[in-house]
Amino acid sequence: MIFQKLTDDEVLAELGGRLRRYRLQGNIRQAELARIAGISLRTLGNIERGKDVQLGTVIRILRALGRLDSLDAFLPEAGVSPMELLRSHGRSRQRAGGPRNG
Repeated sequence: MIFQKLTDDEVLAELGGRLRRYRLQGNIRQAELARIAGISLRTLGNIERGKDVQLGTVIRILRALGRLDSLDAFLPEAGVSPMELLRSHGRSRQRAGGPRNG
């Protein structure tokens, strides 16, 4: 819940720092990780400094670090409430509803 109080730039800086720490824990040089991930050294440096990047780039880095499973913690599978399951007769939702007047 610490991220709730941070600005977007602060969250990016925190994520970049975490990726850097994962890299250092694995004793991997920036140039090597960039090569394995298929990104430029400059891009990796920007990410580690908290610059905004594409999600696909973060996925490449996580995969190269062997940490792709971190995405499950980042964005877990959305569950279905028991009441919603009853109302939908076991079918999953296909769209969001509009505002209800009532």
